[in-house]
Amino acid sequence: MNITLNGKTQQLEQVNTVAELIAFLGYQDKRIAVEANGDIVPKSLHGNTPLADGDQIEIVVAVGGG
Repeated sequence: MNITLNGKTQQLEQVNTVAELIAFLGYQDKRIAVEANGDIVPKSLHGNTPLADGDQIEIVVAVGGG
């Protein structure tokens, strides 16, 4: 399946949900915000939110600083 991730086309195999995408990218222990096709996906729904060919996904990683 092909999705657009943060503005770039990405081909994925065996990644079916937002939670699986987060794990695939190595973000499972990071503070992140996920948007799928213009809608915010709450953390509680990551495992239940399927990905489909052509989806537009934005993932923002929170970075601390001072």
